[in-house]
Amino acid sequence: MTDILLGQVLSFAGDPFAEGPDAARHESHGAVMVENGKIAAVGPADQIRSAYPQAKITDYGQCLISAGFIDGHVHYPQTAIIASWGKRLIDWLNSYTFPEEMRFADRAYADEVANRYLDLALAHGTTSMCSYATIHPDSVDAFFTAAQSRGLRAFAGKTCMDRNAPEGLRDTVQSGYDDSKRLLQRWHGVDRLSYVITPRFSPTSTPEQLAAMGQLWREHPTCLMQTHLSEQVDEIAWVKELFPQSRDYLDTYEAQGLLREGAVYGHAIHLTGREKDRLIEAGASLVHCPTSNTFIGSGLFDMSLAQHLRVGLATDTGGGSSFSMLHTMAAAYEIGQLRGQALHPSQLWWLATVGSARALHAEHQIGNIAPGMEADLTILDLASTPAIAQAISRAADIWQAIFPTIMLGDDRAIRATWISGQLH
Repeated sequence: MTDILLGQVLSFAGDPFAEGPDAARHESHGAVMVENGKIAAVGPADQIRSAYPQAKITDYGQCLISAGFIDGHVHYPQTAIIASWGKRLIDWLNSYTFPEEMRFADRAYADEVANRYLDLALAHGTTSMCSYATIHPDSVDAFFTAAQSRGLRAFAGKTCMDRNAPEGLRDTVQSGYDDSKRLLQRWHGVDRLSYVITPRFSPTSTPEQLAAMGQLWREHPTCLMQTHLSEQVDEIAWVKELFPQSRDYLDTYEAQGLLREGAVYGHAIHLTGREKDRLIEAGASLVHCPTSNTFIGSGLFDMSLAQHLRVGLATDTGGGSSFSMLHTMAAAYEIGQLRGQALHPSQLWWLATVGSARALHAEHQIGNIAPGMEADLTILDLASTPAIAQAISRAADIWQAIFPTIMLGDDRAIRATWISGQLH
C-alpha cells in the first residue's frame, strides 16, 4: 500500500543550533508519500499527488506533519509514580522509585505497566524512546515485547545496581553482566529494537560492576550505553565520597571503559570544565530532562553544549512531570530563558526529533522526514484548544504558528500517529 499524507510538512535539512531557523524546511501545502514502512517522497502536495495517482490519500488539512517525537531518557517502570510529591533525588529514589521497582519482579505487573506506558507515550505523539528497565530481566522482556507488538523503534536495557539499593533491587557484578548479555543477545537488532547497556549510575554500582559493563560494551560495541551524570549537587558530593580516586563524576565511568561514542548521559547539569572537554572529545551524547530537573530541583542545563555535542530531549518519566514532549519542549524553553539562552522554536522541535535521534545514533532511521527514513510520523492540530487557536490567529510565519502548541499543547494536539508507515 502506498499512502500520501497531506498537510503542512516540517523537516530539517540542517542543525538549527548551527544554522538557525533556515535549517528547517516547511511546506505549507505539502505531502509525504509512505511506502513499505518508509518515506518514499516529500514535496509540494500537487507534485506528489500527480506523480502517484494511485496512492491512497489522507488529507490532514492544516495540521502539521512532523517526524514522531523521540524521548531520549525514560524510566518506564516509574510510570505509576509520576507526579509523586518529593524532595531531592536521593529522597525520591528511596521513597518512590525503589519501592515501585521492586514490583517488577512480577512479570504480569511489568507487562501491565509497559503497555500502559507505551499507550501514554503514543497518545502524546512519541514514537520512539530509550528506557531504563529495572534489575529484573523480565522487566526488559516486558518492555521489548510491548514495543515489538506496536512495531516501535525502541531502546532499553536492564538496570544494573550492586550497592546502595534495597534488598531485592541489587544484582551482583557477575549476574548483572550475565543477565545483560543474555538480554542483549535475545533482543538487540530484533525487528526495530536495540539493547542498551545500563548501569543506573555510579552511586549504585561498584567500580567492579562498572568495569563489567565496560567489558560487555567492548564485546558488543554496536550497542549504546546509558547512565546518569551530574544531576544534583549532593549526588556529586556522594560520588566523590564513593570514588575518592576519581578526578570527577565523569571519571568514574571513563576509568571503567564507559566513555566513548554511543555513551548517552542523562542530565549532565553540573559539569566541570574537564568533563565538558572530555565529553566533546569522546563524542558522547547528553540528554536534557527539563521537567525532572525542575520537579526534583536539580538545576539548569547548559544548552550551549548543543553546539558541540549530540544533545537530545527527554521527559525522564516518572521523575519528569509529564509524558508529553510538547510540555518538555516548553520546559526546555523556560530553562533556556533562565540561563539567558533563548531557544528558537526550530531548536526546540529539532531537539525532540532529530536531536534525540542523533543522541541515540539513530538519525539515519528516525527523527526526520526525508526519503529513506522510517515512516514514524506525528500529526499535530495547531489549533487544538481555544487558547492555542486564538494565539495562532496572529501568526505571521510557521514558527509563530507552532510556538503556542509548544507552550500550551498536550495530547489534544496529537491528531494521529503513524508507526512504520501504519496509522496507529
